[in-house]
Amino acid sequence: MIKKTPWYLTERDRRLPEHVDEVEQQFQQLKAAIHQELVEALDLSRVGQADRDRLLPQVRSIAERMCRARGNMLGKLDRERLLEELLSEVFGLGPLDRLMEDPTVTDILVNDPYTVYIERHGRLELTDVVFADAEHLMRIIRRVVSRIGRRIDEVSPLVDARLPDGSRVNAVIPPLALNGPSLSIRRFGARPLELDDLLANDTLLPSIAKFLTAAIEARIGCAVSGGTGAGKTTLLNALSASIPADERIVTIEDSAELILQHRHCVRLETRPPNSEGSGEYSQRDLVRNSLRMRPDRIIVGEVRGPEVWDMLQAMNTGHEGSLTTIHANSANDALARLEMMVAMTGFDLPISVVRQYIASGIWMIVHISRLKGGPRRVMSVSEISGIRDGAYVMKDIFGFRQTGVGPDGVARGKFYSTGYQPVFLERIRAAGIELPAELFQASEQEVV
Repeated sequence: MIKKTPWYLTERDRRLPEHVDEVEQQFQQLKAAIHQELVEALDLSRVGQADRDRLLPQVRSIAERMCRARGNMLGKLDRERLLEELLSEVFGLGPLDRLMEDPTVTDILVNDPYTVYIERHGRLELTDVVFADAEHLMRIIRRVVSRIGRRIDEVSPLVDARLPDGSRVNAVIPPLALNGPSLSIRRFGARPLELDDLLANDTLLPSIAKFLTAAIEARIGCAVSGGTGAGKTTLLNALSASIPADERIVTIEDSAELILQHRHCVRLETRPPNSEGSGEYSQRDLVRNSLRMRPDRIIVGEVRGPEVWDMLQAMNTGHEGSLTTIHANSANDALARLEMMVAMTGFDLPISVVRQYIASGIWMIVHISRLKGGPRRVMSVSEISGIRDGAYVMKDIFGFRQTGVGPDGVARGKFYSTGYQPVFLERIRAAGIELPAELFQASEQEVV
């Protein structure tokens, strides 16, 4: 009988890239074959932690028997490794498990069965991890999405969801992915980074951190802007520690990433439509509902659509000091994106009204970037003091200027203070927070 090639396999799957060790690939193929026998011997379609504890002895016993049957193909060390990785195949993420256990890995990027990259300390690295073939990778993807109650197939070829440990996973398969199945996992540490960690990493200076914590505590509405992987959520999470403990917070996210240390916090997460196309709850639905939950502050993990209008209305009607993040290349671009997203609501609003609403709700924009070589830096802290002649009045308070790249390939530059004192400084003082005048003196400090 001729075995039919699965629909998601491509011609590329029959060609091994130059960096792939053929012996390693053969090892993965043997492991995949034994795993298939395990699947047929036991019902391993969906197993959780409780199932793992119950089935572990049985799976190990069957796996050892299968390995002994192939004794002429495996040495002692290979047999021990095979047994350990088979358990990962059954209960974990197969070849990716050892990457998931490495605390220094922040992103796992599977381009195809033979090309797996990771991000470590802000830099991408090609790993020696390979799958047996595209069918092996597809099996891991199916296990991931099935355990979170989702499905992926030719009809629904894209999934964006969250793993039980909080990691964000995105899977794309053909026909959307032209080169075969692809998997991306963004990991989050067990302990969220705090301001002290960001200071140690030179993400910002102590003077900038002191100013930002004072502004957050004084209920200054703030948006954190930046590109993908720049550290927006990490910075927002660190700044949220400045919110007084007696305030009620409601967080709204597409995929829960914020880890607030507040006891009085309610976390909401959107829900995609089910297979019948119903049951969807968007960020806009959750922002509207949050207004009925008596929040002191609303934190929207990332605004990307019409929910921005509901958030701005909340900021202008008693929920001052709310926070959000937005994808943008600069503080000015962030304002333009906010205007564009308001237009997505379908309301025919004059641009002057939209800008007034934005300037009234968001008083400060903090822009963060990931520079060459991986370092994250707060590139600007800017105040929006109002509207003049139909345009925003925005001035930088602090910033970072890249001056070059060191011999190690890492960007270098200087933090600076412009000497400008923001208008909302009076509000910070009214909240009982005193900031020294020298904090705003024009200065520069180089970061090596």
